[in-house]
Amino acid sequence: MDFMKYTKAMDEFLFSKHAEEQMLKRGINREQVLAVVYHPDKIIVNNGEEIVIFQSIIKDERGLCLLRVFVNSSKRPMVIVTLYKTTKIAKYHEGEIR
Repeated sequence: MDFMKYTKAMDEFLFSKHAEEQMLKRGINREQVLAVVYHPDKIIVNNGEEIVIFQSIIKDERGLCLLRVFVNSSKRPMVIVTLYKTTKIAKYHEGEIR
């Protein structure tokens, strides 16, 4: 997967109102979101769909979890649509868990 194809285009992007609300509700800060967008463990692209999922395993107060960030890649600037953390890492993430 060519991560740079998406991360180079992310120099300018917006957070949707919904994404900002979810950050507050779920205790996720901008720095965590930006870290995942700029340095994802994985990018999931479904051909023909404009939503791209950036995800990384992070550590929070509960331990390891997966932060998933959904980005509308067809907009300029790109828009972070929604995001969430989950402890169900194996469900969404393949490979070694750090």
